[in-house]
Amino acid sequence: MSILGEVELSRRNILAGGAATVALSAVPTVEAQAAAKHAPATMRVALEVNGKHRTLDLDTRTTLLDALREHLQLTGTKKGCDHGQCGACTVIVDGQRINACLTLAVMHDGDTVTTIEGLGTPDRLHPMQAAFVKHDGYQCGYCTPGQICSAVAVLAEIKAGIPSHVSASLTDRPRATNIEMRERMSGNICRCGAYSNIAEAMAEVAEHDA
Repeated sequence: MSILGEVELSRRNILAGGAATVALSAVPTVEAQAAAKHAPATMRVALEVNGKHRTLDLDTRTTLLDALREHLQLTGTKKGCDHGQCGACTVIVDGQRINACLTLAVMHDGDTVTTIEGLGTPDRLHPMQAAFVKHDGYQCGYCTPGQICSAVAVLAEIKAGIPSHVSASLTDRPRATNIEMRERMSGNICRCGAYSNIAEAMAEVAEHDA
């Protein structure tokens, strides 16, 4: 009898116990079975992105921002705060600007998405892109894609007569004044502080579109 009392330890018993442990560990646990049962659901999403039809099989939790950046390699749209507070991820969906980090890709099945890559090319700049270059509307450039997409949509909003918080009247057509444009662009943050240059670029484009 060993000092462990009535429990007799032997090499044979230890090896047998070890084999039993391995056999038990090979059986999926309840937690593992539940995890497999509740694996992430995927869904096929069809989008028109920058004039091209794209179809993706996505985890239903994928944001539009991650779908654009990680699945379509359209990295012009930036991930800044990832909480909808900085505007770096702004894209245009069906003519309206949205924060791509705050919306799921599956919510936009069938929608038309325009990113900074779809506005213009280095050889053929969009008027807003050209104005940003002319007026130095960027510094580090990280927020610039979202700023430009938002600026394009802002002028479209004003042209469509959609009022803002600083519009003098809810019924009269708003004008592309400095204060009007600054109010509408307030959701796009520029850490470098190029706001006055951005406003100048927008004013030039607005004047040409008038």
